[in-house]
Amino acid sequence: MNQPKKRERINDATPALNAPYLLWSLLFIVAPLAMVAVYAFLGQNNTFSLDVFRSLFATADGRRMWGKVFGDSLLYALAATVICLGLAFPLAHFMAAGRARAQRTMMMLIMVPMWMNFLICTYSWRTILETHGVINSFLSWLRLPGLKLLNTPGAVVLGMVYNYLPFMILPVYSVMSKLNPSLVEAAQDLGANRRAVLFRVTVPLSLPGVVSGIIMVFVPSVSTFYISQKLGGKGSLIGDAIEAQFMVPDYGKGAALSLILMAIILVCMMAMRRFSDGEEGSFIA
Repeated sequence: MNQPKKRERINDATPALNAPYLLWSLLFIVAPLAMVAVYAFLGQNNTFSLDVFRSLFATADGRRMWGKVFGDSLLYALAATVICLGLAFPLAHFMAAGRARAQRTMMMLIMVPMWMNFLICTYSWRTILETHGVINSFLSWLRLPGLKLLNTPGAVVLGMVYNYLPFMILPVYSVMSKLNPSLVEAAQDLGANRRAVLFRVTVPLSLPGVVSGIIMVFVPSVSTFYISQKLGGKGSLIGDAIEAQFMVPDYGKGAALSLILMAIILVCMMAMRRFSDGEEGSFIA
């Protein structure tokens, strides 16, 4: 008889428990998005209009310029995501197979850079990649010619990989650490070698974490602006273009570009969700 009463008390308390989250969402998610939409679609005489979007792509030069900006942003983000996945998957697999003490040590080493300021971590790469930086100084000491490393696309991708690699490792490791070892043993008993176990057992069961990691890396990479400014030499990505429009200020164009970027990200996330089976570990998708 006490069980229904407990459930009733829990159900009665649910709205009160959800109220802080709902208030936070309204103030810091819904309200900012509504303001962006208002600036993007507000025309003359305060009426609904698509003039801002038309002005962005009205000319051939405009279409070419914004197409290149969006294309470069997607290309850089895709390259960073692929590299992060290639580095994170074997590392997460190695961590999950290790002893508990080794796992804790490696997790601490991965988390320590995340405790540092994002801007400081990015700016520190300038001292490594610049003309008289650490790498070129070492090459000079070896009597080898210097390399142009800073202000290149490779430097931008490197900055993305360095800053976002932990966000790929953590979800993949989270799923791998929960895999049932008996499944691997069963595959080996049935004659599967290491390669077959990896691609037929480990990889399919790790897909939820992989999908979550891809989203967690791709989304900030495609919208970044500080990394490209400090390591790329100039703002050439969509995040830089949005920042430049708000600095002019031209809130209409900045808001329109933000909505276009948001739509691209949502499409990419929806495309990735079909690869996630909703298992534990897919905490983003």
